[in-house]
Amino acid sequence: MLKPIKKGSLVETAIESLRGAIENGQWPVGSRLPVEAELSEALGISRNTIREAVRVLVHVGMLETRQGDGTYVRANRDAGETLRRIARSQLAEQLEVRLMLETEAARLAATRRTDSDLKAMSDALDARASAGDNLTDRIHHDEWFHHALVRASHNSALIELYDYFSHAVSQTIERTERDDDLPEPSQEDHELLLAAIRRKDPAKAEMLSRALLSPSLDVINRQNQP
Repeated sequence: MLKPIKKGSLVETAIESLRGAIENGQWPVGSRLPVEAELSEALGISRNTIREAVRVLVHVGMLETRQGDGTYVRANRDAGETLRRIARSQLAEQLEVRLMLETEAARLAATRRTDSDLKAMSDALDARASAGDNLTDRIHHDEWFHHALVRASHNSALIELYDYFSHAVSQTIERTERDDDLPEPSQEDHELLLAAIRRKDPAKAEMLSRALLSPSLDVINRQNQP
């Protein structure tokens, strides 16, 4: 049953209410929605708000308005939301691969790093910190740090795999930096990881490397749940 809307963005909430009713099968594909007056009364909002919500759902392909006949259910899924879920799934998979590669790289780097490796990672983090609010520069220097960390593993196969995966690495860094819904690894988080590598503490380095990405992956997995 539709529940009256009490507060919040009326149009957005109306959209979610109608979308939820369609997805839950209250109105199967091919069925006609109640008229605006009935929907308005059921949700406790104006007919203008209902009209705007219906217009949005027509735009995304869930509803179809037939002139002189009413509004019909065209699909029981919002194609836009489906695409967003796919994008989140792809990001989750990329983060999982990064976790596998980077945590092992951090563990190896903590036992194999050289002074030049430490300088490369430190220079990258200093540049990341200096970037401040310049997001483009911060993302660039973040990538530089992670590539330097993987090179410090001195495992040629791992380095080649990571370089091959570099485009996805760039995407995941940019998404976690730009998406307000995803936890952003802080400068301090990165510095603590470098400190563990500097101290030659492989267990701590592996744990801290995992801690950089796990929070974002957890959020995405919750978002992807039906």
